[in-house]
This record gives sequence, structure tokens and C-alpha cells, in this order.
Amino acid sequence: MKTRFLHMFLFLMLGLGVQAQVTTSSISGLATDNKKEPLIGATIIAVHVPSGTQYGTVTRVDGRYNLIGLRVGGPYTVTSSYVGYQTKTDENIFLNLGQNYIINPLLEEEGVTLGELIITGSKNNILNDKRTGASTNISTQAINSLPTLSRSIGDFTRLTPQSNGRSFGGADNRFNNITLDGSIFNNEFGLSDLPGGQTNSTPISLDAVEQIQVNIAPFDVREGGFTGAGVNAVTRSGTNEFSGSAFYNIRNESLVGTKAKGNTVVTNDFNVSQIGFRLGGPIVKDKIFFFINGESERRDDPATAFLAKRPGENDTNNNPNVSRVLASDLDQLKNFLISKFNYDPGRYENYSLETKSDKATARLDFNLSNKSKLSLRYNFLKSSRDVTASNSGSFSNRSNNGFALNFENSNYVINNDLNSFIAEHNFLGKNFSNKIIAGYTAKRDYRSSRGGVFPLVDILDGGRNYTTFGFEPFTPNNRLDTDTYQFRDDITYYSGRSTWTAGVNIESFEFKNTFTPTYYGQFVYNSLQDFYNDTDADTSNDPTLRRYQLTYSNLAASALPTATTKASQVGFYLQDEIQATDNFKLTAGFRVDLPIFSKTALENSQVAGYTFNDEFGKPLKVSTSILPNTNPLLSPRLGFNWDVNGDRTLQFRGGTGIFSGRPAFVWLSNQVGNNGILTGSIFEDNTKGKYPFNPDVTKYNGTPNPGQPAASYNIAVTNPDFKFPQVWRTNIAMDKQLPYGIIGSVELMYTKDINNVDYINANLRPASKVLAGVDNRPVYGITNALTRLNPNITDAIYLRNTDLGRSYSTTIKLERPTTDGLTVMAAYNYGNTRDLISAGSIAFSSWRDNLSVNGNNRADLAYSSNDLRHRIIGAISYRKEYAKNLATQVSIFFQTQNQGRFSYTINGDVNGDQATANDLMFVPNGAGELVFEQYSITVDGQPKVFTVLDQIKAFDAYIDQDDYLKDRRGEYAERNGVLRPLLTNIDLSFVQEIFMNAGGKRNTLQLRADIFNFGNLISNDWGVGDRIVNSSPLQFRSYNANGAPVYRLATFNNELVKTTYISSSNLGDVWQMQLGVRYIFN
Repeated sequence: MKTRFLHMFLFLMLGLGVQAQVTTSSISGLATDNKKEPLIGATIIAVHVPSGTQYGTVTRVDGRYNLIGLRVGGPYTVTSSYVGYQTKTDENIFLNLGQNYIINPLLEEEGVTLGELIITGSKNNILNDKRTGASTNISTQAINSLPTLSRSIGDFTRLTPQSNGRSFGGADNRFNNITLDGSIFNNEFGLSDLPGGQTNSTPISLDAVEQIQVNIAPFDVREGGFTGAGVNAVTRSGTNEFSGSAFYNIRNESLVGTKAKGNTVVTNDFNVSQIGFRLGGPIVKDKIFFFINGESERRDDPATAFLAKRPGENDTNNNPNVSRVLASDLDQLKNFLISKFNYDPGRYENYSLETKSDKATARLDFNLSNKSKLSLRYNFLKSSRDVTASNSGSFSNRSNNGFALNFENSNYVINNDLNSFIAEHNFLGKNFSNKIIAGYTAKRDYRSSRGGVFPLVDILDGGRNYTTFGFEPFTPNNRLDTDTYQFRDDITYYSGRSTWTAGVNIESFEFKNTFTPTYYGQFVYNSLQDFYNDTDADTSNDPTLRRYQLTYSNLAASALPTATTKASQVGFYLQDEIQATDNFKLTAGFRVDLPIFSKTALENSQVAGYTFNDEFGKPLKVSTSILPNTNPLLSPRLGFNWDVNGDRTLQFRGGTGIFSGRPAFVWLSNQVGNNGILTGSIFEDNTKGKYPFNPDVTKYNGTPNPGQPAASYNIAVTNPDFKFPQVWRTNIAMDKQLPYGIIGSVELMYTKDINNVDYINANLRPASKVLAGVDNRPVYGITNALTRLNPNITDAIYLRNTDLGRSYSTTIKLERPTTDGLTVMAAYNYGNTRDLISAGSIAFSSWRDNLSVNGNNRADLAYSSNDLRHRIIGAISYRKEYAKNLATQVSIFFQTQNQGRFSYTINGDVNGDQATANDLMFVPNGAGELVFEQYSITVDGQPKVFTVLDQIKAFDAYIDQDDYLKDRRGEYAERNGVLRPLLTNIDLSFVQEIFMNAGGKRNTLQLRADIFNFGNLISNDWGVGDRIVNSSPLQFRSYNANGAPVYRLATFNNELVKTTYISSSNLGDVWQMQLGVRYIFN
């Protein structure tokens, strides 16, 4: 494969050098004489002044011309000349990423006295004929001025009104296509959206980024690989002048607020330092240029915002960061583990998580001629981060919350490393142009632990996690090697009013994934005392083990199992961009993508002989060796841009079409790795005496049966007709030039899922009965034996498509491009997104963790986890030079939006499908319709009793104080049904510049302060979020004689739960200041 790509690359680069995910800009127009007649063969030359780079062409038979593949930025000087006519020069032109700048030169014959000459030019990236759908351009000026603490692209893509974190338009952030200089820059496997995402590291320094563009609805068929958004960034290039910069930033606990609505926030051991540089210049003037950049970050963050409870700390309302977990319990447990097993679990509070991140970028640009340009780029990232124990597979979260504190050595270290190489060649002819991109990226992601090998132990209290120690369950042997090859070739041909584009895009992926969850075993105990009882010699005290789980190798000599997945995608496209009239452009295109999988999945003959069932109980046959067929993805698109008045003061734009993306390839890799041949698994609930605790992590390993199915196992399989994600998206918008240089925009967008993902457990027996009483949901087998269709298969997760899902949004935006140092933007977005499932990375957990009423095989359409209802944003930046050698710049970013959504679920497994905390809660007309049991808790050594009547009254009061629950009486709570309150944050950046001359050129010393959550600095009541007290207020205990569920109402602060929210008091709720110094030379 490597050889094939190399040969293809060399052939095309050495050939005629006969465009794509946007990396450049363009200039076009119509050359005429004073009689408005087109000039044929006029010479148009654009010069990028800083580098001397020339782009040249001649006008065609209709007087039109196109200069494409131009460097982003400027300034440019454009000269238009024709024999016998006076030369026209346009200067100080700056180009935004993806912008088509229009210059229609009007040339006068020589000897004619020129009167006032008006050149029609598109001066901004909003009122521009290239715009059709929703998009946002982020300029170099915005990158340099707006507040940023993380120095990540995400700090600037939030300028997109439809964004929610790194989700756009309500889509999963893994459905974005992030490109750097046109090359794939995603985490294709899908464990995060970006390389370095698991280490919270941005994979490229902001100092290396020239501009960023976010396209949600581009109707240009060259843009593909996403159903969310295309996020395109281009890197800086060298020029004819040596220039560079070096900076240092610092942030620590002395630069962080400590109060959130009067509550003290844990900020101990918080320290962040960032250092970096950039340097660019000529190697050969006007011909060859270089740019290099390096950046390093070191940070320590508090591992948890919560502290264990000590005597006298019973009032959580005044101490919201004090958890329910008793320090005395954890101290006793730690001492016991050390003395009994010589195992130190580490600390449980007041320790930090370390992050290390080093990155570099290098680029070479070659001006081969005024028609031919070549760019080469290399990117490097090495990063690591301490991460608290995963909550997946826990009983309502095992780390960093008010109900549970885990020990330090149950955390893990994640490493994300990257090396990326990319080459881009642009060729510009008279009637055609060509862009070729070829590249290779290697990602190496792996985990380690700071603790010794020991089984993972979860201790529950009240049915949910209380504390955790041992080896994090998903860390043993965890390694992923990803190799990505890509090639793209676009040819554009200009014919009259048509611009034809044809192209091919080839992507090839290889994933080598070693993933052995619970390889060292997982024990779950209902109480701390149960654990102690299970470790003593008296077997009469053996407890009922809530769960035991283990994965073991089924290979010879227990070799580590590695799943290799190979996939390719080939895309072809054809498009005609028609300038139907001088003020109306129509774009029509068609794209087809062909996903292809290599045959790397192993056949399990036992599975082939079994019968499974779908959600309706109908028989279903599956295969572990058959990956999806080559199912073509067809993407027709139609877009338009109408300059109503012909002067770019009012434009209508929009389009409709199909967008095809990539899946998170981990969803397909799950099948390759979970086939019953590579590994075996044990998953048993509520067992007694079968798996007594033993620190030997191999104690319960099954005997390997190489080449044959293990004794018991889980599988992940895929519908052979599974298709990659596709949506149909329609966008309509209006942009209007308003007084005072303001541009107003109104944008409407609708998206309908065509192919999204859905999971069922094909080994789950259909429900056998329903609950008694007002909550009459289906009930499954309750025990492992009765829920499993095939007893030796713990679960069979079946991946398929669904077309259920949609989103729509309305956006209003006002923007004033930079004038006299002032830039202003404000926008409001209303969004509404519904889906069937928000998939994770593991097949079983994606199914298990979905929330439902009728069981997860029968999920309902509901609000998405990415749904964002209301969002108001604003940005203002002002820069003023004064006193000859000083300048001051102040920039503010403002945001008000809902804090997300959450669901009301039941603590436990009320429907008996062997999945906990996934059953949506029934909201009774009166709490007395439910069955409660009396229980007591211990407070200060004394029992405190909660009677049935106490719980009924308290639950009714709880429902009445919650607006959502109050409106749902007599109905089931919905998945993500609760819209959390609005929260306002203000971020501020202050930059003081001091100029000085060195070698006759201006050098600059910058002093900078970035303050996130600036409002909290003014008042500690501002910028503070809300913490959900308990989203599972009902704990399922058992069924009564009539088959109705019996509950306990949860407590909080030793009282029955009363409120939905209390004020949050985490690091994100207080102000944070980052101080920096930078030196810039030109």
C-alpha cells in the first residue's frame, strides 16, 4: 500500500501537475474595455507582496479569468494589462480562506484620460459569491486577539453560532472532518475528534495557524467526509523577510478564583506553563521559503474537586465540594489493602493530574513558476496526560463526584503521539487548474498506569459507586496504531460561464488495536463490609458479589490479541459552477464515495450456527467475519448565490444536498476484536462463592482454546448492508449590508438523517412480562441465564443503520468587519436535535448506556446529547496605536447558552435486562402510586429512619419543585428531556504592545493577560454553573409480591433529596487568568 501511494504521488507530481478541502483563496473576474466589451488574452498577475509569489493567467475568449490556489492573507497587488491599453493596478488586497475575491478590471486605451474608475470587488468573506451554506471564517487577527487559555482551535471555532463545544449543528463531534492544509487531521478511529484529544492537547500550535474556516453546509461536492462540519485550517508560510516570535505563558493557583457563589473551590496544585516559538523566511528569495514552529506545555490540574467527609462536615449546602464518602472509610481501606495484600492504592484527594504536550510544525514552499506551486509540511505531537478512572461500566460514575471518590492508582496515563507528512501541488493554466494533495499520518495511542497490577474493585453504597481501587479496567495492554494514507486530485476547467470540476479522493486506513478491558478482573461489591467479608477466611460470611467481569486471551500461550482493521474510501465527484447571470451563481454537483473493507475479521463457526433475534424477537443470523459490503454513498448537491442588487449589498444564498461522512472506525473494529476467537470473557451478576476475591489477576482466566471459540465470550457484529453516515441538509440564508458597516445575516438550516448508527443486543431474549402498577414497562429475564438467548455468549451487539434523527436551527448574526481597529460580532442560535442513540466507542457500552423505557433494543427518538437550544455569543476587539511606540488591544468573548441536557433514570435495573442506571424514570401523578420501603442511614453514629410516608411526601415535593418533572406527571421521563438553565460566561484578553526598532524594522514586545470567566472576577456570583444533585432519585430495591418495583428515595446531605440543582464549585466556575509575554520580530 505504501509503495502504491508513493508511485501514484510521484507520477502525478512529475506529470502535468494537471481544487479540494479548502486550503487557499482565489481571485476572479471579467476584464472589459470602456465599451464593456470583453478583452481576450489580457494578462492578469497577482503578487503576494511579502513573499514575491506570483500567480498569472490570461483572460479567456469571454474576457473572464480565474486565479486559484492563492496563499491566504496578503497583501496582494493585482495588475491587469492588455496591449494598447493602460495597465490597471489594485493594491492592498487581503484574502480570507476559501474566499473568491472579485476584480473586474476596466481597461482604457492608451492616451485616453481616465475619469473616476470604479472597480467591482468583493471586499469581505460574508458578501461573497463563494458562500452558499452556513460557514464561519476565523482570521489571523481573531486568532491573535481573542481570549484563549488552551491555545486550541476550539477556542476559536466557538465563534460559529451553531457550535456546542466541538459539535456543530447538533452532530457528534466525531462526524466532523478536520483538515490541516487539506490533509485529514481527525482521530479517524473515533476515540476523540482530534489527534491529542484524549490528552487534552491541541495537535498544532496556534502560532502555526494562518486562518480557520468552519463549513456546516458547503454545497461544493469537493468538500466531503463529514455530516457535522468541515473544519479547515491552513498553516503559516515563510516570506521574503525573516520573521518570528517567541512566547511564554503561565497560569497557577494564585491566578485562579477561589469562590463560586461563596463556596470554596479546590485549586491546589494547579499550574500551567506554555512556551513556544515560530520562525519563517526565505531560502531562495521569491522562490523557496521555510516556516518552523515549536511549542511545549506542562500542566498540573487538581484530580478532583471533591473532598472526603470528615467529622463536622455534614452540611453539604455550605460545603458542596465535600462528598458523601467518609475519610475514615477510605483511610481504613487503604491501611487494610497495604497490610493484607501489600498493595498501596494511592491517594483519594489533594493530588494532581499531570499533562505533557510537545508539538512542532515545519513547512517548505516552492514557487516553481508563476503557474506551479509546491508545499511540503510536517507535523509532530508527543503528549501524555493523567486521567481519572473511566466511568464506563460503573454504577453511576466511579470518580470525581459527590457520591464517589476513587483512589489515585485506579487512574491511568494516556499517550497520544502523531507524525504527519503532507504535500500539495497547485498548477494554474489558462483554461484549467489542478490541485494534488498526498499525505501520510501515523498516530500512536497507548495507556499505562502509575499503580501496580491488581484487580479493579468497585465498592457500592446505596446501589451506586462509593469508592474504587485497583487497575483501571480499560488500560491493560491498551494500544492503538493508526496509519492513514491519502491522495486527492482535482481538475478545474473553465468554459464560458461554467467552471467544471472533476476529482478523485482516496483514503486508506489501517488500525491495529489491542484492547482487553477488565483483563485483570473487576469485582463489584454492594458494600465496603461485603468486600472485607470476601477477603477473610470465614466462607460463611461470603457475600453476594454484585458483579464479576473478566477478559482473557484465547490465543496460544495467552498471547496478547491485536485486532487489525483495514479500510479504504474512494470518492469521485463532478461539479459545474454556473455564473448564470452577472449576479446569480448556481452550483450543481454529484459525488459518490465507495467504502471498502479488507477481510481481516475472523470467522466464529459457533456463532454462525447460532440463532439470535432482533428487537421484535424475529430470528437473526450473524457472522463475525463479514464486515460491511461496498455500499456506495451518493451525494448530489445544489447550491446558489444571488447578488440581488448586483452590488453585494444584499444576497440570498443556500442549497440542498446529501453529505456523506466517515464512521468512528472503532465501531467496525469492535467486530474484528470481539469475535470469541481472540478473547474469552466472563460477565456474571449477583453470584455467591463462585469468584471469591483474589489479588492474583490470572486466578479466574479461562483455558485458551486457540483457533476455536472460548468457553464464554461476547461478540460485536455488523449488518452487511451497513452504510457510512449520511444526512440530507438544506440551508437558506440572507446577508444584508446595514448602516455603519454592519452586515446582518439570517440563516435557516434543516438536517435529516439518512444513515446514522443504532445498536441492539441480538442475544437478549424478548421481554417476558410487564411491571405491575402504574409503571407497566416490559420486563426482561432479570438473571443472566434468563436474559441470554445463547448462554455462553454474554452479549451480541449488532451494529446497523437508522434514519431516525433530525435537527434544525435558526441563526441571526450581526457582524462588523475590522475597521479602524474595531471588530464587532453578535449572534443568536436556536437549535433542536433529536436522535436514537449517542454512541460511544465500545459496542456493548454504546448499547448499555443508552437510556430507554422499553429496553435498549427498542430505543425511542429523543433529544440528542449534542442538542443545544439557546446560544447567544458576542465578540468585540479594539486595537489602538499611540505615543509612537505603544499599542493597546482589548478583546472580549461573551457567551450565554444552556448548560446541556440530562435524563432522569432509575438507580438499578428495574426492567431486568442486566444493564444498570439506563431505565428512564416513571413520574407518578402522585408519589403514593409507587411502592417505597422504609430504611435508615447512620448519622453521627445514630440511625435516622425514613418512613414510607416520609418518602412519598418528599418525592411529591421534589417533583413539584422541578418544572420538567411537574409537567411529566403520569408519563415517563424522556432521554435528555431536561434542559438545564442558561449560563453566561465572559472571557477577556488584554494586550499591551511596546514597539522598538531593530535593524530598521519594527520589533514588538507583547504583555498579555487572558481571563476566562471574567465576570466571576467582578462578582463570585457570576459565571457559576449548576450541579445536578441526583439524576437518579429512585433506587430500585426489588419487586413486591404483585410484581411492582419497590424503591427508596435517595438522600442528599443526610436528608431526603429536595432540589434538582445546587451551585457548582469546580475550577470552571471561577475566573482563571493566564499571563504571557511575547517577542515579535520582522
